Amino acid sequence: MHTRRALSLSLATATAVATVAAPAAHADPKPRTPSDLAARVDPGAVVSHLSAFERIAMASQGRRAAGERGYELSAQYVEKQLRGAGYTPRRQYFEFTYDSVVSTSLNELSPTARAVTHTPFSYSPSTPKAGVQAQLVAPSTATGCSAADWSGVVATAKIALVSRGTCTFGEKAKAAKAAGAAAILIYNNAPGPLNGTLGGPSDDYAPATGITKADGDALLADMAKGPVQMSFVLDKIIEKRRTFNVLAETKGGSADDVLMVGAHLDGVQQGPGVNDNASGSATVLEVAKQANQLKKPAHKIRFAWWGAEELGLLGSEHYVKDLQDNDVDSLLKINGYLNFDMLASPNYIIGVYDSTQTWMPQGSARLQRAFTGYFDDRGQPYVAAPMQGGSDQLPFLEAGVPVGGLFTGAGGLKTAQEATLFGGTAGVAYDPGYHTAQDTLRNANKAAIAINVKAVAHAVGTLALGEPGSAKKGKKGKNGKNGKKDLRTSATPTTTVARR
Repeated sequence: MHTRRALSLSLATATAVATVAAPAAHADPKPRTPSDLAARVDPGAVVSHLSAFERIAMASQGRRAAGERGYELSAQYVEKQLRGAGYTPRRQYFEFTYDSVVSTSLNELSPTARAVTHTPFSYSPSTPKAGVQAQLVAPSTATGCSAADWSGVVATAKIALVSRGTCTFGEKAKAAKAAGAAAILIYNNAPGPLNGTLGGPSDDYAPATGITKADGDALLADMAKGPVQMSFVLDKIIEKRRTFNVLAETKGGSADDVLMVGAHLDGVQQGPGVNDNASGSATVLEVAKQANQLKKPAHKIRFAWWGAEELGLLGSEHYVKDLQDNDVDSLLKINGYLNFDMLASPNYIIGVYDSTQTWMPQGSARLQRAFTGYFDDRGQPYVAAPMQGGSDQLPFLEAGVPVGGLFTGAGGLKTAQEATLFGGTAGVAYDPGYHTAQDTLRNANKAAIAINVKAVAHAVGTLALGEPGSAKKGKKGKNGKNGKKDLRTSATPTTTVARR
């Protein structure tokens, strides 16, 4: 998953922890109802897919990042599984800026000699080969977003130390360089590591890396007592490469009424990406294998495995922009998009994307109810996950497509109320291995997988088997080429989603 804000959650009406029992398998070879489809998906098969993705990562420098061998092999695995289920998968290629760390180090030299754990930002430029060795400096305003924040501060040839928040990471890196800083350290404004992106390559950035709030606070405390000397080395490869999305759609269903279901296939370069996001990819794959057998679906289902999400939602953004530029009619025929990013967090919650905001595209609440209704019927607790989180639903949301999905938590801390609802440990991250080498199958929560794959299958069945919508070829409606008045009355959110 791409960088997110801290998760803000509201409790659902459920009050006790419950597990979703798997219904008995349906004898009919073709599922006819949402319950039939949910019965056919096997959590054990999802775990097998996760094991395959982990083996691919381990044979590919421990990762499955876009533009690398691990991603190609992951895609080949998905494509082979899809062909075996009767699909004809296709690749949609696009160019992106490949960004890989060759070597890096961050050390406090004085007053305390120690190595500082850090994660360089995507698209950060390299330091000089010898690195930067300099004194720390902080802006007058902690977040360091503008020239005014650096007014009167002597930052030339020093290393800037600023807090996350208020503006994008890229704006912070630009402001620091404009003030003369040789590098910038951005510390988190919440517990946990900070892994983010500057948004794209630029000569205007100071070399940038992220550190924890605890380390940021410790360095500020040292600065209050006197000068703090640091060294920062960052050697990177930044070059143009090609990657791709994998797309496949069901045989049945109306091509004028398309339900899209997606997950990002790439992982970060720091680890194998089992929870983030082999868990979403594997869940979507298992549901797709069974959904192609649905009997008389009203809607065609188009499945997507997105590339380069971790570099800024690039695959899903390319897909949506390509439709906007070249085939608007096909974009209007997408009646909803379901996104699944991180479904096996070790200290999980069951989060349902919250579609209640007034700026959401009309029709999103229908997608949310496909999940909440399923959980309510089974006594399964859930919480509302805000839609502002940075994953592949955002390009669809911004294009006016109704969106929904599930999420089990990233780097935020589990609350006491959530621990009561779902078990696990309060005060500990939902996924302590988020964006690290510890994101392995061993740490994936099998109970979360079992709950989520059944819920995804039931929701997909509910939405795909429903009545066709208004997106029929023929007479134009007053709200669009094909009269999509039920889904497009709020085409664009009134807020801009920040990636910071």
